[in-house]
This record gives sequence, C-alpha cells and structure tokens, in this order.
Amino acid sequence: MLDWLYNIVGWVLIQIHSALTFIGFDPDGGWAWGLSIVLLTVLMRLIMVPLFVKQMHTQRKMQDMQPQLQKVKERYKNDKQRQQQEMMKLYQESGTNPIMGCLPLLLQMPVFFSLFSVLRSVAQGEAQYGFTENLVESARGALIFHVPVAAQFTSSSAELESYGSDPVVAKIVIVIACVIMGTTTFLTMRQSMKRTTVQMADNPMAQSQKIMMYLAPAFGLFGLGMPIGVLVYWVTSNLWTMGQQHLMYRKFPAPGSEEAKAGAAAGGASGAANGSAKGLLGKRKESAPEPVEEPKIERKQPKKQPRAKRGGGGRPKK
Repeated sequence: MLDWLYNIVGWVLIQIHSALTFIGFDPDGGWAWGLSIVLLTVLMRLIMVPLFVKQMHTQRKMQDMQPQLQKVKERYKNDKQRQQQEMMKLYQESGTNPIMGCLPLLLQMPVFFSLFSVLRSVAQGEAQYGFTENLVESARGALIFHVPVAAQFTSSSAELESYGSDPVVAKIVIVIACVIMGTTTFLTMRQSMKRTTVQMADNPMAQSQKIMMYLAPAFGLFGLGMPIGVLVYWVTSNLWTMGQQHLMYRKFPAPGSEEAKAGAAAGGASGAANGSAKGLLGKRKESAPEPVEEPKIERKQPKKQPRAKRGGGGRPKK
C-alpha cells in the first residue's frame, strides 16, 4: 500500500549516495551510506520547517485564547464533560488544533517506516525500491561504527562476521545507539512540552502528550529490532529537532517563559544603560552659562539749588 512512498525514499537515498560517490567517497564504505542517511534526514527536516513555524504560530494563537478558555473553565467547573465540549468548540471556531504540538513527530513516522522497509529489504538481499543488486551488496557490506548498515541487534553472529564485523562490538554499538535514540526522543518531547505548558495551561492534550513523553525512552527498546541505519536516521532527526526548537524558542519566546523574562531583563538593562549613557553625554555637552554683567545702577544725586528757590522764591514784595 505504501510502496510508492518506499520507492520515493529509496530513490532519494540512492541519489544522495551517488552524489557523495561523485565527490570522492568510497561507494562501498560506511561513510557514503551513513552520510546518505544523515542527509536524507536533513532534507526531510528542511521540508518540515514551515510546518514547525506554523505549529509555533498556532500555539501562540492558542495562548491568546486563554482568557476565553478560563471563563469556560470557571463557568462549567462542575461539569467536566461540558467544559471539554465548550473548549473544543472554541478551538474549532478559532481554527486552532491542540494536536499541532505533536504534528512534527507524527509526520516523521511515514519516512521512518519507509526507511525501515528499504533497509530491511537491503538486509534480506532484495533488489527493490530502486536498488539494484550491486547497490544492495554495497549497502549490506558498508560498516557504520563497525556495524553493517542493515544489521540489527537480532542479526546472527555468522551474518555479522560475513561482513567483517565483530559480533560483540556490533551489538554493543547497537545498544548504545538505542539508548541515545530513547534519550534524545525524551529530551525533544520534554522541550516541546515545557513550551506548550507555558503557552497553554489548559491544553486538553497535555495529559496525552505527557504520557507520550514518559513512554519515549521505550523507543530505545524498539530500536533493538531496527537496522543501524534507521537508528542513525532517528538520532539525527532528534538532534535536528532539539537544535531547531532551541533556536526558534529563543528567537520567538513565549510570554511568561524564562526566555522572555531573560529578554525583558536584558532589554531593561540595555535601556537603563542607554539612558545613563545619554545622561552622561548630555552632561558633557552642557556648557557652563556665561556670566551676565549686572547693570550698573547710577544713583542720581539731587542738584543743589539756590536758597531763594529752596525757600519758595524769597520774600514777597511789599
């Protein structure tokens, strides 16, 4: 049913391998096949970047809905079923979907299963999904950290030895890869959950996401039945997700988060520093006022008049 998707993934993997061979990598070496899987993962994640940005915008929109959700919660606090119905109604009216928090992880699954099927067919020596018999033999014999690309923990010792791999070392490497896979999956989901909790305190999917987060280490156990090439894909995808989330969350911090508080504190400190600097510069530019000459007050002394005038013009004539 999904053969068309397996063919696409197989074709892309072959094209990347051909490009690496063209620039000088050994076509039968582990570096060529291992890097082909890593670059396939990076290509797939680059295609998903717009979806991740859309996820962030949706979460921000849901945060803006928190006052309305809080009113619904208070109004129907004694009726949990009605409360959930009204909250979902608000989500539908606003065009938001709480499941967007898990969308990037869900969209990885088809590519994950496709790569698993392609490498499983390679391990079985089947030339399909765009692989020729020569490519199958090349991929089966390539060693990634002393483990054949298509080898699993359950592979027999005779099969591992046939490709020049030490069975004990190969199984130890596979176990380490499974532990890394489970740990990075847990850290990735935990990072996303912390962001979602800050933005959507009343997220109805929070409990389900929390359960998935704590079940994430179990992926490491499933990894024991996966080819080492699939483990390389999964670990690379997790590391990409962690780095992408860190950069995006730092660039667009959620209000109330530690990143936002740190940015506000840095902005306040920067503003205060700029203000003080402006004050200092202002003081330096101000010049002392020039002294103003006080006007000289001239006191006019009354002129001395003759006695006759002072006496009122002298005696009257008879």
